[in-house]
Amino acid sequence: MARCEVCGNDYAMTFEVHAQGAVHVFDCFECAAHRLAPICEHCRVQILGHGVEADGHFYCCAHCAAAEGATGIVDHVETPAPA
Repeated sequence: MARCEVCGNDYAMTFEVHAQGAVHVFDCFECAAHRLAPICEHCRVQILGHGVEADGHFYCCAHCAAAEGATGIVDHVETPAPA
């Protein structure tokens, strides 16, 4: 058994995440997200989706990026299907 590095749970079904040369051990995806997800530099939410990056800064969406002065970033907008 291995111990989750976030909550300390000693659990038989932990899993490893290899990221940026380090190995992390977690007992659930919630703990993995808590430890590894980047934080939006504007609203401080954990970025669990794609997010956006501007000049080395991470944001949850184009709105937050624009609020911090980034330009030219747009969120994905679904276009209507041709008639």
